[in-house]
Amino acid sequence: MRLLVTGGAGFIGANFVQSTVREHPEDEITVLDALTYAGSRTALAPVEDAVELVEGDVADAALVDKLVSACDAVVHFAAETHVDNALSDPSPFLHSNVMGTFTLLEAVRKHGVRLHHISTDEVYGDLDLDGSERFTETTPYNPSSPYSASKAGADMLVRAWVRSYGVRATISNCSNNFGPYQHVEKFIPRQVTNILTGRRPKLYGTGANVRDWIHVDDHNSAVRRILDQGGMGRTYLIGASNERSNITVLQAILRLMGRDPDDFDHVTDRAGHDLRYAIDPTVLRDELGWTPAHTDFDDALRATIDWYRDNPQWWSPLKDAVEDRYAKRGQ
Repeated sequence: MRLLVTGGAGFIGANFVQSTVREHPEDEITVLDALTYAGSRTALAPVEDAVELVEGDVADAALVDKLVSACDAVVHFAAETHVDNALSDPSPFLHSNVMGTFTLLEAVRKHGVRLHHISTDEVYGDLDLDGSERFTETTPYNPSSPYSASKAGADMLVRAWVRSYGVRATISNCSNNFGPYQHVEKFIPRQVTNILTGRRPKLYGTGANVRDWIHVDDHNSAVRRILDQGGMGRTYLIGASNERSNITVLQAILRLMGRDPDDFDHVTDRAGHDLRYAIDPTVLRDELGWTPAHTDFDDALRATIDWYRDNPQWWSPLKDAVEDRYAKRGQ
């Protein structure tokens, strides 16, 4: 396939590009990325000779039309994703996540190109901490933040373009990712790099909030399965059935890095902090035969810690600015 990967220099997108080059060398890959603070040319350095990188805005209609006209399928990762940033300034999220998706939909509609749209479980809101309910493909949308609201809007646009115009598209909603190349503003890499730089880790509130964690390579293997075999117009939920509270994850990081489990600071909680996310991936597993490979959380977390320890040249230029922003918010 000739693939266009939007946001392919960001965390999940760059890992997808790298795995595609390894596992599908027959594919031709073009990456469209705005190379904002969350995108990085160096995340594509291991495969730079095998892909074309185009710097640009996913809401640039002329550029997007040109790139879509030359591809067979689009995998749409491009998005603003950090909830804290959305609370500070929602406007970039509406631009990239809503207008960017609209621009892409118009291009794939015009050229008859297959689209897979990457979304988040956060569009469903949150669940009770002490419950057993999990999100499914039919869970009503109930976004809690400007970020999740913008992603919910993008999802609805995709569904409308499928129904109204017959666009060949699928959607996936995934739980919290972790792994190499994740920006240090995010929870796991922030705590790991705090320890590596002699800072104390930080925990929002009591740390009782629960997330359903999945390794980025498992997320991307599911995306590829959906791209190849998914039913048009369908939504698939991607998860590894790996629910853990934030304090449990932080204490696992401390243990794996040889620190005392209480060696962290409690900080001001995030506004509107969702309580619990949990994914039911039954449809993806039963219909498409997908299962995660990284089923031992400690092993996957240890490998992630090792990656940050071994690659300070990638994250250290970002670290001070991130911690300065958190400090100004008392976090």
